[in-house]
Amino acid sequence: MKSPNSENSAEAYLDIETTGLSSFSDAITVVGIFICKGKYERLVQLYGDQVTRANLIDALKNVRRIYTYNGSRFDLPFIDAVLGINLEIEFDHYDLMYDCWECNLKGGFKAVERQLQIPRQTEGINGLDAVRLWWKYMESYDEEALNLLLQYNREDVINLKELRAKLSEYKNRV
Repeated sequence: MKSPNSENSAEAYLDIETTGLSSFSDAITVVGIFICKGKYERLVQLYGDQVTRANLIDALKNVRRIYTYNGSRFDLPFIDAVLGINLEIEFDHYDLMYDCWECNLKGGFKAVERQLQIPRQTEGINGLDAVRLWWKYMESYDEEALNLLLQYNREDVINLKELRAKLSEYKNRV
């Protein structure tokens, strides 16, 4: 399923939320995908029972390249282990974390966002909070918790695109 020719394909910014760090004992709760082609932009968020191999493949239809932050070490191996699809083989994958390191921008994605002054409305929420929000939703059907989790994930994938643009500017300055 390697991507279609580059003229007719999109790029995607992908991030997942999980119930923990182990792809063997934890689950994917949200897959966020921000698909961009020229001025066209579309957000896809799969959560709960929607997180399936078929739905992920369908969401990535016509995508040529996937951008992540630490996706080589976390998101993509987790997806492969849980859903049985190796996105690094199926698509061109570019992990923006390594560009950040080359620019001496260290830390997790949220720390890099702060260093580059990329704003977020969910400032202060982290991965552990995302786990707690999921369980709050699951245990008490708290729609506010789910909405906040989805907003957090939405900002992650949209800010990946912003990170890519800022890295380009940053590299041109140094």
